[in-house]
Formats: sequence, C-alpha cells, structure tokens
Amino acid sequence: MRYEAPKTVAAAVALLSGVKGQARVLAGGTDLLIQMRAGRIEPELLVDIKGIPEMTSIVAEDGGFRVGAAVTCMELVEHTAFARAWPGVTDGVRLIGSIQVKGRATMGGNLCNASPAADSVPAMMAAGAVARIVGPKGMRDAPVENIPTGPGRTSLARDEIVISFLLPRRAPRSGDAYLRFTPRTEMDIAVVGAGVNLTLGDEGLCTQARVALGAVAEHAMLVPDAAAMLIGTSVDTAALDRLAAAASAACRPIDDKRGTKAFRIKVAGVIARRAAEIALQRAGRQG
Repeated sequence: MRYEAPKTVAAAVALLSGVKGQARVLAGGTDLLIQMRAGRIEPELLVDIKGIPEMTSIVAEDGGFRVGAAVTCMELVEHTAFARAWPGVTDGVRLIGSIQVKGRATMGGNLCNASPAADSVPAMMAAGAVARIVGPKGMRDAPVENIPTGPGRTSLARDEIVISFLLPRRAPRSGDAYLRFTPRTEMDIAVVGAGVNLTLGDEGLCTQARVALGAVAEHAMLVPDAAAMLIGTSVDTAALDRLAAAASAACRPIDDKRGTKAFRIKVAGVIARRAAEIALQRAGRQG
C-alpha cells in the first residue's frame, strides 16, 4: 500500500485521479482503519488529507460557517460560535463515538463512509448544509442529501473529494435539533435518528422547515412530507402529530438484530416529533 499526505487539494485530486487501483481518502480514519484491519478493503493508495489547510479550518462565510471536511468532531463541538448558530448539527456531531473517537472523526468521513446510521448526516441535511466537492473536472457544490446513495456508497466520482461544508446564515427565530434512539446511552449506533430545522415568522407560525431521518432506509434522507406538516402552523400538537405520522410513513427500514421494521417505523415518528419540539424551543429562545 502506498501512503501519501498532500498539502493541497490539487495534489490530493491528482493522486486520486492518477491511481489505477483502489484508493481511499483518510480523514479521521475511525471507519476506514477498522475496515482495513478487518480485510474488507485493501486500498492501493491512501491519501491523508489532514495536512490541507482548507480542509481543517472553520471560517465565517456569508453569515454562516464553512467547515473543512477534515475538521475533527471535537474541534467542532468546542467551537462556541458554531454551536450557538447550529446546535442541532452539534447535537449530531457530539454523538459520534467516545471523546477519543471525536478527537479523530470528521463530518466529511461520517458522510462519505455512507452509513445509513451516521449521526451528523441527518443533522446536516436538516440544516441545509452544502458540500463543496473537487475533482479533475473542477469544483462543484451539492446539497448533503444528494451524496449518500446506499450503504457505503455515494454519488461522488472515484477521484472527487469533499473538501468542506457550508452551513448557511440562520434566519431570525430559527432552531434545529438532532435526536437518536439507541439501546445504550453511550457509544452506540443509531437505531433511528431524526434532525429537524425550522424557522418561525413574526406571528409565531412556522415559515420554513426541514426534516431528515437516519437508520430507517438505505441512506439518510430528507422527508419533505414531514416538513410540510409544520409549515404554516404554530407547531402545535396537531401539527406535531402529523409530522410524526409523515416521518413514520417515509421509512423503509430493514429487520436486523438492533431493531425490527415495525419498531423503527414507530420510533421514527416519536423521535422526529421530539426533535421538532426541541427545535421549536430553540427557535423561540432566539426571540
């Protein structure tokens, strides 16, 4: 195996586009190294991106934040301004593994590993995060929801890299939240996850909403029908009931040792509703 640690995005892309065999990008390595040790993958080339400045920084941009794809989860959790602006995204990032894992793991890796149960991904989808992607053909931006396509699969070309995420400017009276259900309270994988992001208008009615689910389909996904149940309402009990029903209706889970289809479908509605209640509280606190 060949190991390279480029210092620029262009050099990383050149390495990926030039290799004939299997190549992998190393960000935190918390998923990749486990897969390699288990013999599930044997890359010919490993491209370590942690030395590329724009992939390891958090900067203000257009009233929002641009977060490098190789920024560690712990750096993001400890970034006070980001956590204040996007507490729901921080909720998801905070749930990724132990403190030690968060010291290495990244949102870019969490997305590109493409686990249906990834915690930061529904939170980013609900937030409307946009990934910046670079490859031999140049740079493009894509909504995070367009990237995962199935377990371990993404829409990225083999020589493309996600270099950063843009979390946009928040409208006044906005709030977001991410919740998950797990059998254990610590260091577990989501059986169901839900992210909700909403904005309230001057009269207290919801003017915008996004709802995303994880671990209930082949990939994390937006649920526009669930978001629609909040828009134009005061996010009252009836609206939350409709949100829960729409979230459950969107699920297409599998039975496995961690939960049955019926259980996941039921819990998805419950968790989405609770996340919406927290997002509503946060939006109201902004005044």
